[in-house]
Amino acid sequence: MHDGSARLKLNGEPVNQMARIGTFSQYVVCPAEQVVAVRKDLPWTHAAIIGCSVATGVGAVIRHANLEAGSSVLVVGCGGVGLNIVQGAKLAGAKVIIACDLLDNKLAYARQFGATHTINAKHEDVLKRVQELTAGFGADYAFDAIGGEQTAALVVDAIAAAGHAVLVGIPAFSARAAISPSAMVYGEKKLTGTYYGSIRPALDFAMLADLDMDKRIDLETLISRTYAFDDINEGFRLLLTGAVARGVITFN
Repeated sequence: MHDGSARLKLNGEPVNQMARIGTFSQYVVCPAEQVVAVRKDLPWTHAAIIGCSVATGVGAVIRHANLEAGSSVLVVGCGGVGLNIVQGAKLAGAKVIIACDLLDNKLAYARQFGATHTINAKHEDVLKRVQELTAGFGADYAFDAIGGEQTAALVVDAIAAAGHAVLVGIPAFSARAAISPSAMVYGEKKLTGTYYGSIRPALDFAMLADLDMDKRIDLETLISRTYAFDDINEGFRLLLTGAVARGVITFN
């Protein structure tokens, strides 16, 4: 068995443990109630990401927001979670899916997974562009997959009257967003937060596995890079530069 903690580095500094959940180990001992059975034909690489970004992103759309078919959607942040919000919006039947990020390669991934429009926030006025793409109303739903103060305020400002903004990304405990109470009241806007996509693992992991195997969500393409264990630090380097959609470590 590999002892990943002894070799893993982030920003050049050694990491002694990763959340105490057996990360980067080939085997782990855990309580039976924390184990969820999945179909035997599900690839292990797919199972790995279902348990994290897929559940969070897709769940935020179909379990938490209960997105209505035909809606317009803004997704801020096109990392692993954001791309799965895009997939979830497509699955739910959204008509307009606008993806926003700072990196063009992430926006290219978003188009691949169902975004109908993309916005590079470095070069475009996000709110103005969202208005243009929604006939001046704003998006029906907006998801913040970043977890920042500015992005939290952005998704509230970007939704239409009676729209629903959802905070998905994990913010710092000290984060405080400048949100207009009057816009919330007069526009009857809704702002909610979801943790882990509001999913029920014992039920929803199997559902997500079925969606994957039925080709209704695309997890094979989502895994844009795999690594041997010895390449783990290269994996983290590429992750930090935004060069991959999802990277998975495979064991021989």
